[in-house]
Amino acid sequence: MSFLINFFSQIHGKGDKKLVFLHGLMGYGSNWRTVAKEFESDYEVLVYDQRGHGRSFKPPTGYAPENYAEDLLKILDELKWRKIYLVGHSMGGRNALNFAARFTERVEKLVIEDIGPESDPKGEGDIKNLLALVPAPFKSKELAREFFQNDFIKLYKGPENPRTLGLFLYSNLTDQPDGTFNWRFSLPGILESVKLGRATDRWKEVAALSMS
Repeated sequence: MSFLINFFSQIHGKGDKKLVFLHGLMGYGSNWRTVAKEFESDYEVLVYDQRGHGRSFKPPTGYAPENYAEDLLKILDELKWRKIYLVGHSMGGRNALNFAARFTERVEKLVIEDIGPESDPKGEGDIKNLLALVPAPFKSKELAREFFQNDFIKLYKGPENPRTLGLFLYSNLTDQPDGTFNWRFSLPGILESVKLGRATDRWKEVAALSMS
């Protein structure tokens, strides 16, 4: 069975160069749709739902940056893409950093957005507290929409714009076989991603980079 079947992936563009975008925590490949479109004349562009996210496979464990990086390596090998331009946002940036540090010969250029190599042990607690505000699963899409338009705005006390954050979280809910409206991502996977990704700093990975 093709390894790519485990991922919801899309390849666009007709350029000779290969460009890969990695989304952030609780995101999915189509978050990059508008940006990726701008590169399609010069690059063949790959976006995909990383493990535990979107419509990708959701193993019970295995959400360290190393796991995500190994997924990308398998995808590139299956596509026969030998060298790529790699862009990662937030969690995707940490995964991109790990990939580029370990498989330097596969990366032509690296762009990391909205994250650094520093550790952040309290990050897991922040995400837990945020998701604890959301009483998922909801009985219907309408009840979920009403919650984010009203209650969430009152409950959330963090630094982000509550309406913008609420829209992002709402986009991560989907219809379930039992008729409820629940997270499209793996909740245990999200929490493990934060814990393992931010437990220690990753300056050694920065030092191992050989590309610009």
